[in-house]
Amino acid sequence: MLASALVIILIASAVGYWWNRKAAQALLEAGCHPHSTPRYHGLYAFLMVAVPSFLFLLFWLAFQGPIIDAMILAQLPDEVARQLDENGRRLLLSEIDALAAGRAFKDAEPWKYALAEERQRLEMLADRALVGLIALLAGGILLFARRRVSAAFRARQRAERIVAGIMIASALVAILTTVGIVASLMAEALRFFRMVPFAEFFFGLRWEPQIAIRADQVAGQGAFGWIPVLLGTLLITVIALVVAVPVGLLSAIYLNEFASPRFRSFAKPVLEILAGVPTIVYGFFAVLTVAPALRATGAALGIPVSPNTALAAGSVMGIMLIPFISSFADDALSAVPRSLRDGSLALGATRGETMLKVLFPSAIPGIVGGVLLAVSRAIGETMIVVMAAGIIARLTFNPLDSVTTVTVQIVTLLIGDTEFDNPKTLAAFALGLMLFLITLGINIIALKVVRRYRELYD
Repeated sequence: MLASALVIILIASAVGYWWNRKAAQALLEAGCHPHSTPRYHGLYAFLMVAVPSFLFLLFWLAFQGPIIDAMILAQLPDEVARQLDENGRRLLLSEIDALAAGRAFKDAEPWKYALAEERQRLEMLADRALVGLIALLAGGILLFARRRVSAAFRARQRAERIVAGIMIASALVAILTTVGIVASLMAEALRFFRMVPFAEFFFGLRWEPQIAIRADQVAGQGAFGWIPVLLGTLLITVIALVVAVPVGLLSAIYLNEFASPRFRSFAKPVLEILAGVPTIVYGFFAVLTVAPALRATGAALGIPVSPNTALAAGSVMGIMLIPFISSFADDALSAVPRSLRDGSLALGATRGETMLKVLFPSAIPGIVGGVLLAVSRAIGETMIVVMAAGIIARLTFNPLDSVTTVTVQIVTLLIGDTEFDNPKTLAAFALGLMLFLITLGINIIALKVVRRYRELYD
């Protein structure tokens, strides 16, 4: 039924556009000279039908599930309802939903089958009501928009106002989403810091969050010093940037200034293919090719090498980041005004001197953006690190040792059945908050660098 509702909205919006545009065109042909052109009258009708109908659809879908769940829970037998807590109600609703969808693999009590049939009935009624209400709403707005067509109606201003409202709403959604993410991280992180002291987390040198979750479980007391995790993240990121930045920048410089058009048309798409390779493929490459090669080289030289190493993960991650840096740098170099290049060459500078002293400094803002994107990707990468570097946090600067990163620990802490009332699980939110603050700091530094060079070259 969702598809039917979307089709109705699309058809009604298209009919509104055609109808209003045709009516405005008729006014124009009759010599009335309307204030707005016919296409703006059509656009006004399209937006007037599409936007409210789509918002109503989202509102309906947001509240349909909770309302049906509440109606199902209200019909539970009294002896069952008294025995269920919040988690039990969720499990029961999941079971009833599975029975209603035909996904159950075992027999259930008769009253559960009855509730499953009731759920099917309620969902069918809700779907039919949704389609009917969408049709009535879209049809009513369509007629209202058609009656607004006149010579004095300012359709262009009204349509632009609706578009401006859509853009403002989109910006607010992005802002509120960011605020919600930060607020949720801070709320759960504060719960963690009520259980674990600040000093232990920020200055502790051991990360062993495997503590007892249940009363009958045997485990250690746990250690939540995040410095080993932070050092592992920085170590792998630095290795990745050491590989990616020189190769990416030099390849961009060559393709932009020195390569022939034929070679550029072949090499640039091939280079950008690396950006589309899934990270799991890079992880397999690190585990099956790079890590064994490092161990074999270390054995030949008498150097001990761990099975999982930061060097293997960082170097493969650097290969993954090359197309990002190269593409951004190439675009930034191409955006430099041609007059700067021609002026430098006219004054007798070589192509190398022009690139080094004129083009490259002018393109620094775009290049910094590419490097920043690469840093963000390196810090947030998980799959390559899990497969090639390991999950054990160690306080080491040796790239031949096994290390872990913040993102890997977040995934590890939240795997399986988790309860958000112990420091082991809440530690993931503390790590997430620190990761957010680190990324924010990198962005602030990059913005200052970009602003400084823009003042020099704008």
